[in-house]
Amino acid sequence: MKTLKDVISLKFKTSESDGVIFHGEGQQGDYITLELKKAKLVLNLNLGSNQLGSIYGHTSVMTGSLLDDHHWHSIIIERHGRNINLTLDRHMQHFRTNGEFDYLDLDYEITFGGMPFSGKPSSNSRKNFKGCMESINYNGNNITDLAKRKKLEPSNVGNLSFSCVEPHTVPVFFNASSYLEVPGRPSQDLFSVSFLFRTWNPNGLLVFSNFADDLGNVEIDINEGKVSVHINVTQVKKNRIDISS
Repeated sequence: MKTLKDVISLKFKTSESDGVIFHGEGQQGDYITLELKKAKLVLNLNLGSNQLGSIYGHTSVMTGSLLDDHHWHSIIIERHGRNINLTLDRHMQHFRTNGEFDYLDLDYEITFGGMPFSGKPSSNSRKNFKGCMESINYNGNNITDLAKRKKLEPSNVGNLSFSCVEPHTVPVFFNASSYLEVPGRPSQDLFSVSFLFRTWNPNGLLVFSNFADDLGNVEIDINEGKVSVHINVTQVKKNRIDISS
């Protein structure tokens, strides 16, 4: 497949921070890889390099963050020659690829959700995508519909299920005047708490607990968009520890 124009679009949601979403490569050294790295979206593209090394076509663009939040995110890649529009959740980024070539020259096989093991170091170190995708469209072809109807030839549809499993979590909504109080453990000398949260507010108290026997307290809050931990201990000289992230 030698193309001057490409349009690739899909939606995904995942709880994993790393994984290959889409991959294609060719005998001439061309490739396109869309993947999650540390919960950011990375597009790697090469329309060709020459053996002399004077033309270096590798181009890498990163966009977005915290994309492992198990919410739907939409991606559109529009390419016309070396001009690329990469749109993530309606935020468009325009760039031009390196090198001098305009055509993307791929083999007959492209993969969604991972990349085949080619023996190259790049294929060995990358994780396959784990999560849900929908509305996969590649140059006018509805890939999800073709895969479901088993109309992709040749194809290797692995262990796919055409449904999206939701994580078994129960969220709690706080309206800025509500709170949740749970009993403490007075005989324990260990304090441990973990939780996920999402808010648009830059300030707010997340967790507060008094220690037994008037030994002090611990407080976790958001202050100007940053999470802070404050530990107050009444019986030592340096009686306050502040950690901000």
